[in-house]
Amino acid sequence: MATVVLVGTLDTKEQEYRWLRDQLVDAGCEVTVVDAGTFSDDTGLADVGARAVAEAAGADLDALREAGDRGAAMEAMATGAARTVRELYERGALHAVLAVGGSGGSAVASRALRGLPIGVPKLLVSTMASGDVGPYVGEADVTLMYSVVDISGLNSISRAVLGNAAAAAAGMALRYERGAGTAEQDERPLIGASMFGVTTPAVDEAREHLTGLGYEVIVFHATGSGGRAMEALAESGMLAGVLDLTTTELADDLVGGVLSAGPHRLEAAGRRGIPQVVSVGALDMVNFGPRDSVPGRFADRLLYVHNPTVTLMRTTREEMATLGARVAEKVAGAAGPVEVFLPVRGVSAIDVAGGPFEDAEADAACFQAITEGLAGGRVAVHEIDAAINDPGFGRRAAQALHELISDAGSVPATSRS
Repeated sequence: MATVVLVGTLDTKEQEYRWLRDQLVDAGCEVTVVDAGTFSDDTGLADVGARAVAEAAGADLDALREAGDRGAAMEAMATGAARTVRELYERGALHAVLAVGGSGGSAVASRALRGLPIGVPKLLVSTMASGDVGPYVGEADVTLMYSVVDISGLNSISRAVLGNAAAAAAGMALRYERGAGTAEQDERPLIGASMFGVTTPAVDEAREHLTGLGYEVIVFHATGSGGRAMEALAESGMLAGVLDLTTTELADDLVGGVLSAGPHRLEAAGRRGIPQVVSVGALDMVNFGPRDSVPGRFADRLLYVHNPTVTLMRTTREEMATLGARVAEKVAGAAGPVEVFLPVRGVSAIDVAGGPFEDAEADAACFQAITEGLAGGRVAVHEIDAAINDPGFGRRAAQALHELISDAGSVPATSRS
């Protein structure tokens, strides 16, 4: 039978969780209740009590209560809840997770939701779902439902919202139990690829070639969250290879743009030993919002209004050299096979002859830093006499990735000769 795990702080939301449990049972599901409330009493509702959740985080519940540090207690209970829920998943005792809460409860429960693999149903009903939801969703496929009213007792509005949430969780759990929609159904090896609007032709060509070889290619938009999502998927072990043609998020991280994926971009695949092909797509640009949102310190820089909501800034020679050094350092530290492809005639659609971001000197500084940083090592660096979007570049990079994967022993049956 499909099992829905309810994660919540029963010290403040016991009534709501008892009602949700009954709704889920009526929908034909089994229910496991995980209590992440620091001051919960044992009322018999929780299947995994608060004390066990604290212990899962290496903490003592009595000590957390006595310390009176709400932030530390919530951090411990969030960690314990995440470990508890993950353990239930790994035992096959979880087919969906449902949580409800205000800001505090959402912060605690969302840690558990984000710790589950992509494809596992995760639903959070929150008072915070109508604002900035990044802290609750992260890079996971968490479904958010706005509670409309505060989650403080049951009334006609909260019953309607929570009833819909219970029905949704039950439906997702039943479907997940049957195996429908899970990543494991498609037996083709997964490739993660990074793309931006200004590298689309290259990635489309590469995707077409890899699809023909028997792979399923998952494309991530390099907008910060997209890069983090690809890193998370690589970390999960679901990818057979990574085609990281668009590493532009590194430029935003270095210079201060709005689409940074953080300092650990371009590290997960290497850490997991996943075969990867890396390029320098769109390192010529840093991203900002509308033109008037660009910080004043960049007033004298080369700017390009991509559209009314996106303004691009050309990276300088010095910045490109630093970016090249960072790429080389990250690639050199990879545990798995890696090759680097450098498009010497332009790294984006607007960094070409006659384009607004054409700057061969800046690009050369990046290329030189990469080749020098990887000289004498095991990573092959290919300097291609083409722009990144020229026909053939994407295909060559894709074929190189296929060969790395083949050498590693994980090759699609449809591509074997």
